[in-house]
Amino acid sequence: MGSYLNPGNKGFQESLNSAIYVDKTGFIEKMNAVLNTRQKFICVSRPRRFGKSMTADMLSAYYGRSEDSADLFDDLMISRTETYRKHLNQYDVVKINMQDFLSAANEMDEMLRLLQKRVLADLKYAYPEYVDGDNLSFAMQDIFAYTCRPFVILIDEWDCLFREYQEDKDSQKKYLDFLRAWLKDKDYVALAYMTGILPIKKYGSHSALNMFTEYSMTDSGDLAEYFGFTENEVRELCARYEMSFEETKAWYDGYRLVTHTKDGDLCRYMYNPKSVVEAMLRHRFGTYWNRTETYEALKVYIQMDMDGLKDAVVRMLAREEIQINTGTFENDMTTFASKDDVLTLLVHLGYLTYDSREEAVAIPNKEVSQEYVNAISTMDWHEVVRSVEASRKLLESLWEMDSKAVAEGIDRAHKEISILEYNDENSLSCTINLAFYFAREYYTIIRELPSGRGFADICLIPRKVHMDKPAVVIELKWDKAAAGAIAQIKDKNYVDALKDYEGSLLLAGISYDRKTKTHSCVIEAVEKNKTRG
Repeated sequence: MGSYLNPGNKGFQESLNSAIYVDKTGFIEKMNAVLNTRQKFICVSRPRRFGKSMTADMLSAYYGRSEDSADLFDDLMISRTETYRKHLNQYDVVKINMQDFLSAANEMDEMLRLLQKRVLADLKYAYPEYVDGDNLSFAMQDIFAYTCRPFVILIDEWDCLFREYQEDKDSQKKYLDFLRAWLKDKDYVALAYMTGILPIKKYGSHSALNMFTEYSMTDSGDLAEYFGFTENEVRELCARYEMSFEETKAWYDGYRLVTHTKDGDLCRYMYNPKSVVEAMLRHRFGTYWNRTETYEALKVYIQMDMDGLKDAVVRMLAREEIQINTGTFENDMTTFASKDDVLTLLVHLGYLTYDSREEAVAIPNKEVSQEYVNAISTMDWHEVVRSVEASRKLLESLWEMDSKAVAEGIDRAHKEISILEYNDENSLSCTINLAFYFAREYYTIIRELPSGRGFADICLIPRKVHMDKPAVVIELKWDKAAAGAIAQIKDKNYVDALKDYEGSLLLAGISYDRKTKTHSCVIEAVEKNKTRG
């Protein structure tokens, strides 16, 4: 067992020993399916603290032949597959964390020399009769020629150079050329698995590593369930730790990963694994994933001078989705031709989620939304900050059925957020959602909720731990009386969607008059069975 050649199963053993371990060994079966095929090059990119290194440790423990790992895997999901025994501990594994070499070197040539030197030392120790010289690729080629045993190569943090040396294009290209020379068209490779945050860097119309099949936050393929925790996995954890599933969902769910198949599209809503684990162990909901990197990282990008970027962020804070084109993103952290490139990067960093069916991005959950508020509170977006800060008082006015205060509060929000084009009910809805930003503290907020004979514009449904708050059905009108909105809620039975809800209920009609440029509001408390037309 060496530092890089067959490093053993200690890393995976620590995962199994942890208080919370979620079985993701089904991922191994996906890798077994591509071993020794033309599809043996796999690059999986996902945000920090989403289990990338744990996956590399798992693959190392399963494939590496230095230790018998059967005791670790025999009770896990992979053990129930046909390929389990065939590949268990059958390969020489080379496992590298690129961050280690980047941190130890002053420049790219030194980093690559150090990498080859350290890996070659392990190879020479294990195969002294076959290894001669200082070329890593030749050494592995010779070992394979004599042993007929191909290598599984695992590269963690493969993209760290692109994140830390963002402007050094020459070093980036040299690094990609090294990886291509080491891996491409080499018979000694049974599987090359890379993981990082960014997809593979593009150069012109092609990639230097075009042999890799990529799975990312914009295209997860059939690996979506391994990018985070699934809903069923989170339900089980909430039951075990006696935590509210509904609150967990509001805080950490929302990463939409779509698998496209011949039978249709399957959309999985994945949970942030780091935050779910922390919330369960601490028995407290909070912003755990964000603590691993300050909001300054987000701030750098959302304050860029890109046309339409600020408008897009404000709309997403108001729970809107923004259409983008991800195709122009060059898979680095400096080359931005438009706001779409910035927003695509934020998807890969975990600050946005992308729905490939709609080609749209959104803020995934409460935890990440709070990070945006933290970032803009230190920027010159004073109007947005004031609107968010005022949302608490506005919500209290709604609960108190103070129609005048609600209308005045929405007037202020509209004037504050002057960057939004205000010309229809959609823009009115955006203003309302941002004005009631604080409502997500207590409510599940649903826009255009199907109910009765139409769609309620906005429904605020209190989560179970906040059942002391009233549910609210909001109907919006443009250049029409607010009272007519209340009548529409009743006539079309919009509250049918809340038939299983047993708490108090408010109906709110909100209208905007283009001539006076003011909002009006009517609020009514009702019993649900009296709202039917």
